[in-house]
Amino acid sequence: MGGGAEATRGGWSRRRFVGALAGTAAVVIVPAPAAPKAPDAAEPTEPRAATPRPRASARPAGPRPLYLGTYTSVEGGGAGIGLATYDPATGRVTGTGTLTGVADPSYLAVRPDRRTLYAVDERVDGRVTAVRLADRRILGARSTGGAGPCHLSVHPTGRWLLSANYTSGSVAVHPIDTSGALGERTDLVTHSSPPPGPGQQGPHAHQFITSPDGGHVLAVDLGTDTVYTYRLDTTKGTLTEVARAHTRPGAGPRHLTFHPGGRYAYLANEVDNTVAVCAYDPTSGRLTIGAPQPTGTGQGTNYPAQFLVTADGGYAFLANRGHNSLTRYAVEAGGSRLRLLDTVPVAGDFPRQIAFSPDGRLLFAANQRSGTVSVFHVNAANGELRLAGEPFASPVAVCALPL
Repeated sequence: MGGGAEATRGGWSRRRFVGALAGTAAVVIVPAPAAPKAPDAAEPTEPRAATPRPRASARPAGPRPLYLGTYTSVEGGGAGIGLATYDPATGRVTGTGTLTGVADPSYLAVRPDRRTLYAVDERVDGRVTAVRLADRRILGARSTGGAGPCHLSVHPTGRWLLSANYTSGSVAVHPIDTSGALGERTDLVTHSSPPPGPGQQGPHAHQFITSPDGGHVLAVDLGTDTVYTYRLDTTKGTLTEVARAHTRPGAGPRHLTFHPGGRYAYLANEVDNTVAVCAYDPTSGRLTIGAPQPTGTGQGTNYPAQFLVTADGGYAFLANRGHNSLTRYAVEAGGSRLRLLDTVPVAGDFPRQIAFSPDGRLLFAANQRSGTVSVFHVNAANGELRLAGEPFASPVAVCALPL
């Protein structure tokens, strides 16, 4: 995902990220270089928790697929969507090739049936691309109607794709047919108000997701310091705004993650290096943003990137770019409170995105500047993280999607 504060930091110019190149390459599976050898990791032991928590689902046997997002238009970037597998027991990642033909696939999502992968094409002429996973065939791409799409998600029905155009500050909806292919865009909404926050030149839509109850979709806009709630017409694919929630000016909200209970969510504020607990009303779709809280990264420069919450709602993790760490929080009082526990070094530079394996036992961190993916074992009893061997090398790693 992009970010207002990222536009000029450390030479990582957004113009370099979204430079337009004409044409679409043919689909080619490129063999990957040998993966860095990682020491075998022993099975993590889990001390008994004082209060029993629901255990993660059973661990699948054999290697599982891992898809990696990158930028193709920057020096040292990738050639397309990275293909890899991971061992669910050890966390070890093995590269298997590259799916070319998708330009600047900086964020990835999968349909609920896991048959179709979707990628943003984060360029001036923004697009979203569908890939059938059975044979890795590209099913086509559609315009997002905006510039620099940096995030997408699939509605729980599997019938709609939601995408956020960072540069133009808009959100788009595309229909998904039974094959997983995308239809023409059914709606596009630009965040024309409120005015941009301090230091921002305009709206910057950074995320577009569905609430746990499925009744609303929420767009996080860094440029306007606002989270917009819409009702999605699941017959027509159109959006109707129903509520707005504002952070303090200049916070720069980037990423929202819901607690599994559905009544609370956690907001990462990129620009002012804070987080906030938010109350959510499923009936109205209204989000109420709480007071800013620390990320545990001290006084140095840091840009929070993304939250994750464990399936049992007991722990939350925050990726920190700059401090290059993962903040660990205990989630208390039914989801209404975050208690900062500690920070864990991410073993990489600029962790842009984090994701759990489906069973919740592994956490993947895509480290943009070091071009690596770090994998951690997650202790279900206490939320502790343990690095699973050496990070996996992946060019300009900005997204890791384990299935």
